[in-house]
Amino acid sequence: MKRIIATYPKKPNACNCMNVRRASRAITQFYDEVLKPSGLTVAQMALLGHLVVMDEITITDLAKRMRIDRTTLNRNMKPLIEGDLITVKTGKDTRTRQIHITECGKIAVNQARGLWKEAQASIKEYLGEEDLQKLTQLLVKLEALAP
Repeated sequence: MKRIIATYPKKPNACNCMNVRRASRAITQFYDEVLKPSGLTVAQMALLGHLVVMDEITITDLAKRMRIDRTTLNRNMKPLIEGDLITVKTGKDTRTRQIHITECGKIAVNQARGLWKEAQASIKEYLGEEDLQKLTQLLVKLEALAP
């Protein structure tokens, strides 16, 4: 498990949004560092994780589910396509494109899962069970701002 050496307390910004964005960048950097041996970023892991569950989905629908814009999704997909972890094909409606996880993609997710669990455990240890539960509840509440 990766031990977190905190530089807390950081001075909070007057803007709530900025505080959440800074925290988001920090935790993303942390997960990316832990996942580095797998060759995946946490954004790529999340994308592949959605595809493991959904198998095939349109780019538009996946972007909505992940709450990211299509441009960001396409940028995140590019190395996964090049690495043969996902494929993109024309959908039944020829105006849509379907994303599908490949066998290589499923293997990559399974191999990275242990590192992801390590990152999860490190965050839990760092925050403590009670604070982690509170944080999760607050994040769910904030996400509801934009249904």
